[in-house]
Amino acid sequence: MSYPLVSTGEGVTRQVLSDHPDLMLVAFRFDAGGSGALHNHPHVQATYVQSGRFRFTLGGVEREVKAGDSFVIPSMQPHGCLCLDAGVLIDSFTPRRDDFL
Repeated sequence: MSYPLVSTGEGVTRQVLSDHPDLMLVAFRFDAGGSGALHNHPHVQATYVQSGRFRFTLGGVEREVKAGDSFVIPSMQPHGCLCLDAGVLIDSFTPRRDDFL
């Protein structure tokens, strides 16, 4: 199945790669300066930095991540990011983010 590319803000797009009620895989593409607003959700999220460099805020703590890094965001933990060098984040969510479909 092919999923559409969706703009989520200036310089940021989202594309669902695959989904099942228990799990979803999503690619977020960022231009330098693009951001993901601080937010939280009930899903557990694992993020893999495919390319680029990002400054993430995770539970009030800032950290910089780059290509090859990965981390897990617990359910309801506030998080957001700023893209420092254009790149792609591959996020998995459990359960699936029905709001992305």
